[in-house]
Amino acid sequence: MKYTGMPMGMWLLFARSFREHLVSALGFSEEEAKQITAKAKLKYQQIIEKLPEFESKDRFKTNIVNCAMLCGFVLSMDRRPDVNELTEFYEKAMTTGTMKKFCRLMGKRKFSEKDIQGMKDTAALNAADRNPYSWNMEFLPYEDGSGYEARFSRCGICTLMKEYGLFDLVPAMCHLDYTMSDEGGVTEFVREYTLASGGPYCDCGYKKKGV
Repeated sequence: MKYTGMPMGMWLLFARSFREHLVSALGFSEEEAKQITAKAKLKYQQIIEKLPEFESKDRFKTNIVNCAMLCGFVLSMDRRPDVNELTEFYEKAMTTGTMKKFCRLMGKRKFSEKDIQGMKDTAALNAADRNPYSWNMEFLPYEDGSGYEARFSRCGICTLMKEYGLFDLVPAMCHLDYTMSDEGGVTEFVREYTLASGGPYCDCGYKKKGV
């Protein structure tokens, strides 16, 4: 995968927030945060360049790019945060003003005809059959019409973080699903299993609020 383009754009969008929350959430000094961020940028670029290109219809490229960024930061720290510390750090670093606006925009489109068709198309793609850093999922509408579940049998985040010895920290990324659902304002996010915790699959359930 080339760093130029979307990966570079994601770095420009989130690097400052990551650096600031190294201080506020993880307790590093301002100077340490600057040094970590400089190292993380190089590590992030290295991780990105080792990844294969994603298919044009694969909607999960953003997810793996975000994962690469988080891996770059963790691998550049001189002390490794535990999963609870990293969960707080990642949530705060990702919920910038721009991200909140994006979540609200996506919330307005949730359950639309275009959204439903996009989920069906993603389920049919089975991109992880060809790219181990992507995802395979099933689209399962709730029978009562209250929403739907995306059920994942393959997870690119699990693959990438395991490769870099960070598999125990995957739940820090999983937690962001709840945050983004809350910021969207129209869904209650529900989950029973994750692959990272040894479950048979990852279930991402989106229930319409008030239904």
